[in-house]
Amino acid sequence: MIASSNTGSEKEIEDPVERMLKKTGCIELHYQIQECIAEHQDWRKCQNEVKKFKECMDKYTKQQEH
Repeated sequence: MIASSNTGSEKEIEDPVERMLKKTGCIELHYQIQECIAEHQDWRKCQNEVKKFKECMDKYTKQQEH
């Protein structure tokens, strides 16, 4: 008997942090920070990316207050 693949039970579990970041619209900037840190092995060299991410999150926060 050949076992069939059950793709329904193999769903990828979504990270709650990623789910939240997708709501903010800032997920791509988050990924840019991760890539920069992976490339340079020093978060201090990624301040431009961090600044853009912070600005995006600040904008989202202000929108939520209205």
